Amino acid sequence: MLRRLCWLLGLLGPLAGALAASPDRRPFNQNTKNPSLFNIGGVLSGNESAAHFEKIIAHLNFNNEYVQRGNTYRAEAIQMDQNPIRTALNVCKNLISKRVYAVIVSHPLIGDLSPAAVSYTSGFYHIPVIGISSRDSAFSDKNIHVSFLRTVPPYSHQADVWVELLNHYAFIKVIFIHSSDTDGRALLGRFQTASQSSEDDVEVRVNVELVIEFEPGLDSFADQLNELKGTQARVYLLYSGHEDAEVIFREAASKNMTEDGHVWILTEQALMAKNVPEGALALRLINATSEFDHIQDSIYVLASAIKEMNKTVNITEAPANCDDSATIWETGKTLFDYIRRQVLFKGATGKVAFDDNGDRMFAEYDIINVQEDQKQVSVGRYFFHRDLDRMSLRLNERKVVWPGRSRTKPKGYILPTHLKVLTIEEKPFVYVRELTNLDTPDCLPDEVRCPLFNTTNEHDPERMFCCKGYCIDLLLHLSSKINFTFNLALSPDGQFGSHIVRNNSIGGKKEWTGLIGEVVNDRADMIVAPLTINPERAEYIEFSKPFKYQGITILEKKPSRSSTLVSFLQPFSNTLWILVMVSVHVVALVLYLLDRFSPFGRFKLANSDGTEEDALNLSSAIWFAWGVLLNSGIGEGTPRSFSARVLGMVWAGFAMIIVASYTANLAAFLVLERPKTKLTGINDARLRNTMENLTCATVKGSAVDMYFRRQVELSNMYRSMEANNYDTAEQAIKDVKDRKLMAFIWDSSRLEFEAAQDCELVTAGELFGRSGYGIGLQKGSAWTDSITLHILDAHESGFMESLDNKWIFLGNTQHCEGDEKTPNTLGLKNMAGVFILVGAGIIGGVALIVIEMAYKKHQIRKQKRMELARHAADKWRGVIEKRKTLRATAERRKYGPNGVERLSVEGLQYLAAGGSGWPSPLSSPLRLRGHRNSSADEEVIDPESSVPY
Repeated sequence: MLRRLCWLLGLLGPLAGALAASPDRRPFNQNTKNPSLFNIGGVLSGNESAAHFEKIIAHLNFNNEYVQRGNTYRAEAIQMDQNPIRTALNVCKNLISKRVYAVIVSHPLIGDLSPAAVSYTSGFYHIPVIGISSRDSAFSDKNIHVSFLRTVPPYSHQADVWVELLNHYAFIKVIFIHSSDTDGRALLGRFQTASQSSEDDVEVRVNVELVIEFEPGLDSFADQLNELKGTQARVYLLYSGHEDAEVIFREAASKNMTEDGHVWILTEQALMAKNVPEGALALRLINATSEFDHIQDSIYVLASAIKEMNKTVNITEAPANCDDSATIWETGKTLFDYIRRQVLFKGATGKVAFDDNGDRMFAEYDIINVQEDQKQVSVGRYFFHRDLDRMSLRLNERKVVWPGRSRTKPKGYILPTHLKVLTIEEKPFVYVRELTNLDTPDCLPDEVRCPLFNTTNEHDPERMFCCKGYCIDLLLHLSSKINFTFNLALSPDGQFGSHIVRNNSIGGKKEWTGLIGEVVNDRADMIVAPLTINPERAEYIEFSKPFKYQGITILEKKPSRSSTLVSFLQPFSNTLWILVMVSVHVVALVLYLLDRFSPFGRFKLANSDGTEEDALNLSSAIWFAWGVLLNSGIGEGTPRSFSARVLGMVWAGFAMIIVASYTANLAAFLVLERPKTKLTGINDARLRNTMENLTCATVKGSAVDMYFRRQVELSNMYRSMEANNYDTAEQAIKDVKDRKLMAFIWDSSRLEFEAAQDCELVTAGELFGRSGYGIGLQKGSAWTDSITLHILDAHESGFMESLDNKWIFLGNTQHCEGDEKTPNTLGLKNMAGVFILVGAGIIGGVALIVIEMAYKKHQIRKQKRMELARHAADKWRGVIEKRKTLRATAERRKYGPNGVERLSVEGLQYLAAGGSGWPSPLSSPLRLRGHRNSSADEEVIDPESSVPY
């Protein structure tokens, strides 16, 4: 009954189409602006496909889910011609002239260019073309095939399945072999993109160690296979035609590259070779040959797009001929976009959807394993998982046979026995010593030779260095445990490496420099150095698990103590010292006043020796106040009144408290005082504030530098410190010691080592930006797991702890910690101020005694002068008195009893000589010196003197 119904519908389909084509019976859409008849063209491989195409469209007209009421679809099918020119002409003559809205194209039985001719011809007018068998990657180029979509994936999409296989089997290093054509290059590009974005975990990303590209039409592949001798990977991804694949497999078998330990993963084309190695894995597209199913899915996707488009878009009729080259059908562009957005969840070929290029997504593949006698066995499937809503890989690993008929999965790589190892000078991890005697260079037993990397000069003797340290011991330990040999070399520029733009032109290529650049460019195998693990580096190189955990900290020099000359004043603040000084004199003044005005303290008191002692005066009161404060004996000048003595006792208690407090604080300041750091850590406001005059720096291009670049909240701080950054940590640490740099930000391990070496250096604040030091390797290196396991074992066995004690701490940390815990011994620098105070007192006392002696001498000289003056005055007064007496006596004797003036002998002689003009006694003060005549009882007046003789 069902078969009869289908047969009846098949007969009614063409009849309905013919009726729709007649002018008088043409149906119309509810929206009269849009056409109701849609012609669908088909360029198919044979008559059976054309008949099936017409049958599907006839059934579609009765499916209300996909066809809007009032709309009708009509099939216009032609057969594919192997001649692309005739195919293009037939499209114009038999399809475009019928105003087809889309074309479904199959693949010719012979030839490859006819689908492209259909795409070019239809795409010129933007008529959508849906391919059902064309898988060439060239059809993905929308610049050429502007309106081409397909329900089959291009060959390049096999890369997605390859990545899933490699991740499932943990093959992380591969060799990619492909033919030099569009599909080969597209497959490589998609594989590289998918392998880098397939997982967030960088440790499982697939790395292409080597790419071998060859021209199709091979005669021999031996030279290309010889390039693989130095590679580690033993997983080969092959894309080629079956004829080239046969040549490759033949050459690989002759070199034993298809035996146990090797893995071959093939595309569908290479699987068609007659000599595929036993154990190879390959892909095969499911429903690749079911042309009927693809025709059905294409028609239903097209009908869904037209139905959705018909609701909102004004649809115009399709072009009617190929003569008008200037007309572009805008509706065709819109229809192409609508088709690309359609999703057919339950299509005959699975879930049908398209990407931005119009290529099929969610295509399903069988995983084929080539076993004995070229038997191709399906061992898994790559399918759309409806519950997870994504593609998923399912494998039956028990059915897989690997090369050499092994049931055990190969490692996929071979470990080289000799490695190129790079390091860099960074104490205490790597110490470098240059050999000066080049004739007989020889390193010490604990050292390893380490020349500069890639700097060998044929004309000049090579500079030779010897390296030792934490990392060198670790490298020797790993080499002995994992059994590899190595050549050690130093970084020629002394840099870990940074990601920089090599030139300033637009689009300049970014490259890694330093040690990381050598590993990224495959010029070195390993970096054994204090290499910080961070996201920027991990994107390009592999890291082992950390061999030492650390963070970032700040190194600075301990601040100097305050001036030792005034160290004894530190226990009290300046204000307290001033108050104490004022209190001494205020108390002295009050004591004096109390003792003076008290009726019991202002009288003289009798001493035991019979003398009397004065009551307290102001000078004695000051002396008493200072004596009590300084705890010195008071010999005199003590208060006498009860009120003053009460105050004296209170003052003594005050002095006791002050002295005790001073003594305790002095011990704390001078004996237990430890200088603190200037900074509190990375969050210190002085570091964040660019206005502060505080210089800080790190090393250019280092992991610390990258850390500051990432942290947005530290951007202001980084801008201020960027100009101060150093080329090496050695120079920065030296400047910190010389106080030229206030803060150096660097890895905590190195700075703790420096602080252990020099107790004047100190790390400030807590660690931030915590990370670890790891060993760097090439991306996908086969050594990563082995090195990681042995590093973890070294941690558990205590080997890493022994390296810490040997190279980082060196016993000096305990020494510095002992100094921190042991009180300081007071020395001259601590008590110099006290000695200077005593010296100042001595000098002041000597100066005062000199002044006192000078003053005393001055007083004595003044006293003598006063005595001389007093004696002279007394003598002068005596003389004056005598003169007065003599004058009075002379006046009485000058006149006789009769009142006549008496003349002296000289006067008589003068008169006898006939002199004249003798002065009158009344007019001249002249007095004659004379003497008394004993016989005449007269006084003779001496004219030279008024003193009688």
